[in-house]
Amino acid sequence: MDTYGSDVARDMTLQKLRSMLRDHGVKRLFVKHLAPNDNSKNQPYFGGDFSSLNVIPTGDIEVYKSVSAKKKKEETIFRAPVNMSWLSPNGEMYPAPNAKLILYPQYPEVRFSGFLQGSKVKMGPWMNPDKEGRSERRTLILGVTDNEMVLAYFIPPDFPLAIEISSAEIIKHESVFSELNLSDTIAKDTKQELLEKLLQIHNKGWIRSKRLNSAGIELPCSSSNCGGYTLEAELGITPNGYAEPDYLGWEVKQFGVQSFEKVMSKVITLMTPEPSGGIYVEKGVEGFLREFGYEDKMGRPDRINFGGVHKCNIRHPTTGLMLYLDGFSPESGKIIDPSGGVILSTERGKIAARWDFSKLLDHWKIKHNQAVYIPSLTQDTPIKSYFYGNQVMLGEGTDFTMLLRAINLNAIYYDPGIKMEKASSDKPLIKRRSQFRIKSRELHTLYKTFDIKTFGYLS
Repeated sequence: MDTYGSDVARDMTLQKLRSMLRDHGVKRLFVKHLAPNDNSKNQPYFGGDFSSLNVIPTGDIEVYKSVSAKKKKEETIFRAPVNMSWLSPNGEMYPAPNAKLILYPQYPEVRFSGFLQGSKVKMGPWMNPDKEGRSERRTLILGVTDNEMVLAYFIPPDFPLAIEISSAEIIKHESVFSELNLSDTIAKDTKQELLEKLLQIHNKGWIRSKRLNSAGIELPCSSSNCGGYTLEAELGITPNGYAEPDYLGWEVKQFGVQSFEKVMSKVITLMTPEPSGGIYVEKGVEGFLREFGYEDKMGRPDRINFGGVHKCNIRHPTTGLMLYLDGFSPESGKIIDPSGGVILSTERGKIAARWDFSKLLDHWKIKHNQAVYIPSLTQDTPIKSYFYGNQVMLGEGTDFTMLLRAINLNAIYYDPGIKMEKASSDKPLIKRRSQFRIKSRELHTLYKTFDIKTFGYLS
């Protein structure tokens, strides 16, 4: 008897499946209703853009050359492995070692591939491309854990569980997926819960600078980035090794302002990816600085700097370098060459630094899909403290091509702060800081939905 056609599978309920998934560490639950041609040969369709990367965690994205079955010619694509196992109705785990997402930038679209290859799971006729029994009423369940593993469960057509799921509470729609409530109780509105918590923090007024250690114990904080640490402590976020703090599924980004009346003019650092190519990689940071850096403008001796706002297609007057997009079409808004990237080059075409699209995709996926931006004021006396504003910005739904469009329109720019002190010594001191930044008034260009919320004091 095939795994998902057994009597145990027929008797499966949503409550039992939720419990099984929670026991395996699943934190988010997604549903995809399969089309008739979604099978082990024809890769299931996961959306007409790259937004499924906001749902399905993947390993490192790589550029891959493939032969198109339709066009009978080689095409360059992205692909990314998925750490996935099939979960049987009996609770057995069947690893799917070759599961991966295939990203076709020229369309664009994402497909799911290799999900049965090398796996011992028994799917019966349900995924066989030669069987007439396949139908559009098949259902794929994907559970995502905090450690970025995916647990998959399959429901054949007209099983009681499929009917139960069709009427289950949907939290939200993400790409081609519906996110279901993982709990057996009514789901909370995470946006409303987030705003209520931020209102409470705002109403506290000035909060003494602090941070949490990995055990959740409050410690004093005196560094320049304590505004973020203090907010995290108020939210109960402990250091977790991720790129950005996360609260109720929202990426939390705090930024300091001089006045709450000037929230929309603040420069915000979006990401700090190191270059993946060019002189910066070939000769190292020291070689890069000696070739493209300049003496410190404030007269500090024996120091070489590399900084300044570098915008797309505009040559910088000090460094002589220009940022441009290679392999991206501004007209169509599509990637036309996956092996391209963001390039920083001389007038003669010498590449000082480059960021491959595949590497930037790795930085952008998942964590930027649902973000809240919170302004703060700082005071250093009588003790370092922060006051968080009652006007916050919430962005929902993003896609990598939106990031590239924003770079092309100069909403996002490269603004490094790289330096080398004791430059003439045998052991110079080097600081790396490659950052892509945006002004707060341009944040809306990165999201499909963008709201500015202003809340008052609690009564």
